[in-house]
Amino acid sequence: MNKIKNIKFWIFDLDNTLYPSSTNLFAKIDKLMASFITKHLNVSTEEAILIKNDYFKKHGTTLNGLIKNHNIDPYQFLEFVHDIDYSFLNKNTKLNKEIKNLPGKKIIFTNGSRKHAKNVVSNLELDEDLFSIFDIVDSDFVPKPEKSPYEKLIKKYDIIPEQSLFFEDIARNLKPAHDLGMRTAWVINEDNWAKEGHDGVHVHFKIKQLDDFLEQCNLLIN
Repeated sequence: MNKIKNIKFWIFDLDNTLYPSSTNLFAKIDKLMASFITKHLNVSTEEAILIKNDYFKKHGTTLNGLIKNHNIDPYQFLEFVHDIDYSFLNKNTKLNKEIKNLPGKKIIFTNGSRKHAKNVVSNLELDEDLFSIFDIVDSDFVPKPEKSPYEKLIKKYDIIPEQSLFFEDIARNLKPAHDLGMRTAWVINEDNWAKEGHDGVHVHFKIKQLDDFLEQCNLLIN
């Protein structure tokens, strides 16, 4: 934890990181992705699910695979798959307090859209003014774990990687951050696709509860 003391850039993935994977929010998005594929590629639901999962594995996001293989309009896709009910997300007063108390800059780094990020933040009742948001549009639709989004993020916010800590539930997405010099924290997600690589040297911290971990950080720093 001593390495935490010099952190000035706190970078957070969004889905299954700022809220727990147990909420199953992303399952709602997943379902809409399959519906979108069924409609736009004229395939069965079963085929759509296979395509969705295959593209996610091969291309980092389903959207990236659809752009590369089918020239899908990314804005139409993002609008469709994020048209969900967020109201079941629980207010997290402790998380808001701990993020607010962290010294330095706080950034949401997501493969989703800015609108989706704002909806999540709003329904968690986090203070939107605490965050800058770097979304999939900012990365020119190139997703984590490709290296270029991380480089664009660093450039946009003048981030010093050695003074940064990146929180993410998909372990493989931590590797580029580590390779660029960031500290990394895996927010434990028991899904097999999220665990891949979680025991690698690119993972510096493994945490169960984000708010509890940030509380420890604040006690150490302040």
